[in-house]
Amino acid sequence: VGYQISPLLWKKITKGLSAGRVQSVAVRLIVEREKEIKEFKPQEYWKITAELKTISEDTERAGDIKTFKAILQKSDNENIEIKNEAQATDIVNELQKAGYHVANIKKQTKRNNAPPPFTTSLLQQQASTRLQFSAKKTMLVAQQLYEGVDIGAEGAVGLITYMRTDSFHIAGQALTSCRKFIADTYGNNYLPEKPNVHASDKKGTQGAHEAIRPTGVEHTPESVKNFLTKDQYRLYELIWNRFVASQMKPALYAVTDIEIVTQYAGDTNKELSSERTVAPPKQYLLKTRGRELLFDGHTRVSGHEMEKDEQILPTLEKDQQLELVAVVPTQHFTQPPPRFSEASLVKTLEKMGIGRPSTYAAIISTIQDRGYVRQEKRAFYATELRTLVTEKLIEHFPKIMDVKFTSHMEDELDKIEVEKIGWLDVLKEFYGPFKVDLEKAGGEMKSVKGTPEESNQICTLCGKPMVIRWGRHGKFLGCSAFPTCKSTLPLDEKGEPATPETTDQKCEKCGSAMVVKTSRHGKFLACSAYPACKNTKSLTGETPKVEPTNEKCEKCGSPMVIRFSKKGRFMGCSAYPKCRNLKSLPTGVKCPNEGCGGDLVQRRSKKGGIFFGCSKYPECDYITKELPNTSDAVKEDAPG
Repeated sequence: VGYQISPLLWKKITKGLSAGRVQSVAVRLIVEREKEIKEFKPQEYWKITAELKTISEDTERAGDIKTFKAILQKSDNENIEIKNEAQATDIVNELQKAGYHVANIKKQTKRNNAPPPFTTSLLQQQASTRLQFSAKKTMLVAQQLYEGVDIGAEGAVGLITYMRTDSFHIAGQALTSCRKFIADTYGNNYLPEKPNVHASDKKGTQGAHEAIRPTGVEHTPESVKNFLTKDQYRLYELIWNRFVASQMKPALYAVTDIEIVTQYAGDTNKELSSERTVAPPKQYLLKTRGRELLFDGHTRVSGHEMEKDEQILPTLEKDQQLELVAVVPTQHFTQPPPRFSEASLVKTLEKMGIGRPSTYAAIISTIQDRGYVRQEKRAFYATELRTLVTEKLIEHFPKIMDVKFTSHMEDELDKIEVEKIGWLDVLKEFYGPFKVDLEKAGGEMKSVKGTPEESNQICTLCGKPMVIRWGRHGKFLGCSAFPTCKSTLPLDEKGEPATPETTDQKCEKCGSAMVVKTSRHGKFLACSAYPACKNTKSLTGETPKVEPTNEKCEKCGSPMVIRFSKKGRFMGCSAYPKCRNLKSLPTGVKCPNEGCGGDLVQRRSKKGGIFFGCSKYPECDYITKELPNTSDAVKEDAPG
């Protein structure tokens, strides 16, 4: 899908865009949530809370009686909606004059069952919520725990099972070990009669691997803490606790629901009562709930989670009179649907059957790395550019962008994997209609490249009008005289020219003020006299550090230096920007291939991974993820 649609997007919108069967649908979810939030109109409403307490005849201990809170729910047996302050004030005035008594009490014991062990999606969700880990970071750290960590006398040990799984299954031996550990550590009263079996309600669970669990429950988080990094320890503790808790008894809670009604003093004067013209006050019903832990069960390991407004109620009886302490009205507004976080996006993708355990982190990483969405305070925002792209894809490729179709394709691919259906039949069913849509879109999709919007801005370099164009990062102002004049200006969220953030630093090359600018790699300092002066610095104001080497540039003869970028160290010419020669970082290790004579240099893959390859590539195609032992290779002194 991506290989076919992406070139069309380059032609119609801007270069550097891409589409994909899964990533485009994931972005669609975020774009549509963005629209819901923008179109949402908040509605005012009020809540009224009464603070009450029991009445004590012992005046000396009256001050020791604890209060509890109840929420107003009904008026004359009808659900109440309080829409404004005036209505709230009238009700508060009536409640302050009323008496209160307990109308109904309902007591029950509730079980809180042990949670299932982690699947990939559940691990990513919990790591995001509890540890503030991104999905990508979670999988990276989990990979380290899976591949093995040196834990002293035992050597390198893989601490967890395979971390890409959608199954709750646990091997029998692991269950036996876990149950023995629970009985020995916490006591038999925490151990259920039979092992807890957690069934998945997710369609298409593959079950090729176990759930994510510690390989040995005896490796407690504390026992291996000194051998792990901080992130490794926190994630391992999360996985270990979840696995052990999954095989413990439920927690038990005593839950009490109480209904409280208002009452008013009766009129003893029957004559006056018959002449009364004012309507009698309404009867109001308030509700409160108390929850008390009876047995901690699995929460001894997994942790006790407080419910919203949780409280412990005093002992109450039906028809018992209560004393009003205070009535508190609070103003609220209905809220739009929340923005997706990494945790909620993974949960939604899994629920809709989009993607698989091995792809969630990659999907989320891709849509951020390519600028389709941005993340602020752990919430996703759709960019203006991606909103435009999504709208065009929905218009011209409705089937590709349909959530149900994407889920259906995932199921079809699963069936192909287990040889239930032929891959050629699935491909023919999909590609025929897709090819028709692609050819149709090539002629009908409206281009935004050839029709830039006019603006009221004038180019400061040549005096020509500026126009609004589209780039891979969204809208920007560009000179209408392009390509003769290449002046550009960024636009803010309101579509106005963004004013650079000023600083008190001066450019050491020309004396002009340094301003803060933003590139795809983040913020940096640049000379305000650009393009006459192209001096830049890091945001701290320091010129990027370089390390000298003994090598000379083969293009201009200047010394080569080691520089630092966001992606790591690299070797570049010291005469930059006049000479832009770059070389891979040498390692000082000779290529192990017999008769080669080349050096191993550090390289970086398209996905950002580091590997080592021969400097004589393509004549020698030797590559490795780890440097050979120096005892097996001739080592030279590293330059510089």
